[in-house]
Amino acid sequence: MTIANFMPSVTGMEAYSHALGQVSTNVANINTTGYKSNETMFYTLLGSSPVVKGNQNGISSSKADIDGVGYYDRTAIDKPGTVTATGGNFDVAINGSGNAFFFLRDSANKPYYTRAGDFQTRTENGVTYLISKNGMKVQGFPAVAGGGFGATPENIVITNQEKIPSTPTTKAQVTANVPATGVDSSSYSITAYGPNNDGRTMNMIFTKVEGKLNTWKLSFDVDGGTVTAPDLEATFSADGKLLTPKDFNVSIAWDEDAGGGSNNIAVNIENMTQYDGSSGITDVKQDGAPSGTFVKSFIDSDGVVKATYSNGKTLNYAKLALVGFEAPNNMIPISGTVFQANKESGESHYIEDTKNLITPQALERSNTNIEEQFSKMVIIQRAYSSNAQTFTVTDEMLQTAVNIKT
Repeated sequence: MTIANFMPSVTGMEAYSHALGQVSTNVANINTTGYKSNETMFYTLLGSSPVVKGNQNGISSSKADIDGVGYYDRTAIDKPGTVTATGGNFDVAINGSGNAFFFLRDSANKPYYTRAGDFQTRTENGVTYLISKNGMKVQGFPAVAGGGFGATPENIVITNQEKIPSTPTTKAQVTANVPATGVDSSSYSITAYGPNNDGRTMNMIFTKVEGKLNTWKLSFDVDGGTVTAPDLEATFSADGKLLTPKDFNVSIAWDEDAGGGSNNIAVNIENMTQYDGSSGITDVKQDGAPSGTFVKSFIDSDGVVKATYSNGKTLNYAKLALVGFEAPNNMIPISGTVFQANKESGESHYIEDTKNLITPQALERSNTNIEEQFSKMVIIQRAYSSNAQTFTVTDEMLQTAVNIKT
């Protein structure tokens, strides 16, 4: 009997001690956002290793048997955790797919990935960034002028404008009735927004044309400006339906006290009628809006980081970059619930279709199953005790052998 007889039980105690540490870590992180549980896997140590010795004639080599158990850890990276609502404006969870990760960069611009979406903001040198809880900068596709997002992700910068200007009216659709009898003119009010004002009243005036049946001259005026419009006559059929014109353009030159500037408006009146009765407007649709003050910034269900304003308008900053891998479970876990890509995780790709993939104002909790962990704890404790008992018996047998020889 040699010292090698202790090897199986020693490696067993070491392996199960490590496994118990992993179970303890999993249980400790049961409520950690984005945490992925670890599982200790075991493999057989069976074979021989050369033992090199020196003697007076030179060097000789013999073999020593190695028996026991080895271990390695496996992280369930692609197993989703439970999504829980939080109400935080910058909290966001990836829902459903386990192979999708938020993209981060550290201070050295190295890429990392995480499922922990408990983001916040930090201002550096006057620039406000969206960052992860461990201080890495969140990456996203920047919003571009005219709509849409860029093709290359970069640090998400949040610029909360305290006020956004008014949105000039460019389209207006009016639904109303022109009385067939009893009046010589009817006026219809439309709120028109200029580039530098919060809306003024533009009147569309129908004046009956003498000598022409069911025909009205169209004219316009506006508070705080001058309207230029084509020479138009509106004609109706005998049953009260508008014949012409249905669409036309007007332009407004705003006075200085209305902010100045100008805008063109495409007007549609195809739904207007000429019946007996009231001249009231039943519906006006137009695309302008007053100026707005900042309300809040947040992440929406498409992963767009944006701000909303008191006039109902929104301002987009960026769209979160989500990344998938060929073999996500092969990524390297790093402290702080982040992961690092390597050759074994394969090629990465940006996930373009984020529909139903993002849950805003929510976080993905740990994917640890507490019942499963306690079951493993019992099994590991018994295995460790069995190996310790084996070590004790082996020690007693060795002592017996030593006593016989002496």
